[in-house]
Amino acid sequence: MGRVAHSAHTQRSRFGLTLLALATVLCLFAALPVLSQSGRRSGKGKPPGPTADPNRPGSPSSPSAPSGTVSGEIDPNDVVRISSNLVPIPASVIDKRGNAVMNLKLEDFELHVDGQPRPLSDLSRSETSVRLAMLFDNSGSLDAAREFEKQAAIRFFRKVMRSKDEAAIYSIETDSYMAQPLTSDVVRLEHTIAMFGRPEGGTSLFDAIVTASAYLRPYSGRRVLVIVSDGIETTSQHTDFDFVVQRVLGNDCQVYVVQTGLYDGANLRALAAERRMEQLTSQSGGAVYLPKTTAELDIAFDQIAADLAHQYVLSYYPSADNRDGRLHLLELRIKTRNDVRVRSRKGYYAPKPATSAGW
Repeated sequence: MGRVAHSAHTQRSRFGLTLLALATVLCLFAALPVLSQSGRRSGKGKPPGPTADPNRPGSPSSPSAPSGTVSGEIDPNDVVRISSNLVPIPASVIDKRGNAVMNLKLEDFELHVDGQPRPLSDLSRSETSVRLAMLFDNSGSLDAAREFEKQAAIRFFRKVMRSKDEAAIYSIETDSYMAQPLTSDVVRLEHTIAMFGRPEGGTSLFDAIVTASAYLRPYSGRRVLVIVSDGIETTSQHTDFDFVVQRVLGNDCQVYVVQTGLYDGANLRALAAERRMEQLTSQSGGAVYLPKTTAELDIAFDQIAADLAHQYVLSYYPSADNRDGRLHLLELRIKTRNDVRVRSRKGYYAPKPATSAGW
């Protein structure tokens, strides 16, 4: 009788252990999806970019996240990597009277890359959103016209910003910094400009251009830099202007310059700075404006706003063998008309594959 009871007890123990093992296996299988998801959502792949200094006037504590960023199981890095093959080509087309030509179609355009014809895959209009960074000179090289420039910049944001657009603001000084990350809040942008104090210190313009173009890189839409400065560079760590141009083109940014501080006449213009700004805007498909009076500031900003509103945005996808990290020359033409002028970027840098990229 004792042996029977012992045998029954043993069987019950084995059955209990079997149930425990089965439950453990089921728990492990149930945990696997959670573990894989937690690894994907750990924050890896967050778009790079400088953060605002919370101790400076008008600066929030942290940058805003990109609009339309992917969530869930898609890594934002994957999106940037896939779309990096696309070369966007914003283009402004002007007739002989200086008026924007607005009725062109994709078949009206012709693209040459390194002298060879290449296909364009898409055309959109000004409905494409804008990601804009204004680089505002707060260095000691500027004068008493500062308040006029601040007010003109504030009016520019009111004119150019649409609900789907976002803008950031950088302060150009000895240690240039991002005063306002990307936002669609026009009041916040106006407040940031208004809070800038008296200009002083050096001018790290090149550093601001390199940093701002890199900050815009992960974002969709047209990437635009608007530089409000006399263009004089004094204190940047990046001193090679060719490197600055390379970064702007590599990050697919279009540059506009309102060259300020030159109101006392042509004799006081920094000609070297003017030539650099002309080269930067020409290579990127933008434009430089030289207001001779403070009254012309509004005109310059109005022209930039109008240009952005009337642009064509064309798409070119380079072949895989062109991903060599080198500069490739672009020439965009209108093949159906000879009475218009096209302004667009002059080149692009094709990033190398991720395993050997130098960016």
